[in-house]
Amino acid sequence: MGGFFGVASKQDCVFDLFFGIDYHSHLGTRRGGMTVFGEQGFERAIHNIENSPFRTKFDKDVNDMKGWMGIGCISDYEPQPLLIRSHHGTYAITTVSKINNVEQLTEQLFQIGHAHFMEMSSGEINATELVAALINQKENLVDGIRYALEAVDGSLSLLLMNEKGIYCARDKYGRTPVVIGKKDEAFCASFENFAYKNLGYSDYKELGPGEIVVMTDQNCVTLAKPGDEMKICTFLWIYYGYPSSSYEGLNVEEMRYRCGEKMAGRDNVEPDIVAGVPDSGTAHAVGYANASGIPFSRPFIKYTPTWPRSFMPTLQEKRNLIAKMKLLAVEELIRDKKLLLIDDSIVRGTQLRETTEYLFDSGAKEVHIRPACPPLLFGCKYLNFSRSSSEMDLITRRVIERLENGNVTTEVLKEYADPESEKYENMVEEIRKELKFTSLRFNRLDDMIEATGLEKCKLCTYCWDGQE
Repeated sequence: MGGFFGVASKQDCVFDLFFGIDYHSHLGTRRGGMTVFGEQGFERAIHNIENSPFRTKFDKDVNDMKGWMGIGCISDYEPQPLLIRSHHGTYAITTVSKINNVEQLTEQLFQIGHAHFMEMSSGEINATELVAALINQKENLVDGIRYALEAVDGSLSLLLMNEKGIYCARDKYGRTPVVIGKKDEAFCASFENFAYKNLGYSDYKELGPGEIVVMTDQNCVTLAKPGDEMKICTFLWIYYGYPSSSYEGLNVEEMRYRCGEKMAGRDNVEPDIVAGVPDSGTAHAVGYANASGIPFSRPFIKYTPTWPRSFMPTLQEKRNLIAKMKLLAVEELIRDKKLLLIDDSIVRGTQLRETTEYLFDSGAKEVHIRPACPPLLFGCKYLNFSRSSSEMDLITRRVIERLENGNVTTEVLKEYADPESEKYENMVEEIRKELKFTSLRFNRLDDMIEATGLEKCKLCTYCWDGQE
């Protein structure tokens, strides 16, 4: 997905910028970038962080760069921030986005005279460059940013920096967060609110859907008021968010405890221990264990010093290999035990099947699997979660296709999304048999929503129920 951070300060901002970006390393794995503005104008550095963490790659840049304003990012895909020169002057821009209508927008821009786009090594257009081209269609930056937010089908939040300040804009439906922090003679903007706490900033405001502000070292001024409709991604709490993150006033760790509690309240198995697949499954397991009274244990330990997140590589086989190698088993906690294992979700099912096979090979008596969210029925259109070339990569869709003999319609999928339906029960049983679990029970959508404490109309639940 990716995350960003920006600072406008009376003093040099590079230290705050560097560590603020680094605190977003859990959100992206391909590229890191920093751009600052000071006496020397704009200075920029972008590095590949696939095989080395952000902090290591940018050590030298931090010592060389100077400026009183800066923006930067961790990205899963495109190199950024970009430096753009247009009738708005020169500005730097970084985005967190997923743009579904790239081809349509590109063709529209070509028709009105836009000359060209640079292709990335993948052959795709850099999404941030496309957003900049949209912004440049309008006479002023605020109108341009508003136009880009409306034009994009998918999601888009951004930071844009020129010599006057840093413009911050949240996605028009608030699918991704933007929060502002404040300390003496400095403001910052961040995807994650915890990223600025150790740097001395306190919470100032969380932008609403479609809200645009500009910040300097002295103030943060609203330029476009927030809209009324919000659809923040529920997966931010289930999977993406770091335990210390909070969105819309709800902490990630707290929400995961609640999810585990809800799951325990509906379960009827009696395992010896409850465990979570590190890292995002762990807090759900703690909540389950606390509610059920079944001991929490850690039969898997994540080897974090060297292994990156499992969704980093492009090839699925490599992702599976890394996911397997970074988890170290404690066989003494597995042998002769009935285990209940909680993971954040089941996407393809490959990793959990291999994990379960290993547990049985290590002497486990039973392995009960409890995903912390409902079955994924639709590929994400908004945040790149379960990004794939086909929805048939989802184990649920493959099983449904088999059960329905290929006759899968929207109405049929609605039946499979209903946890009270016979079709739902058949699907879950087929997945259980295919992945060789002792038992399988997914968290329910209504329970998961209740765990957030937010109204369903404010949450994006598309990947579970297809509702946009």
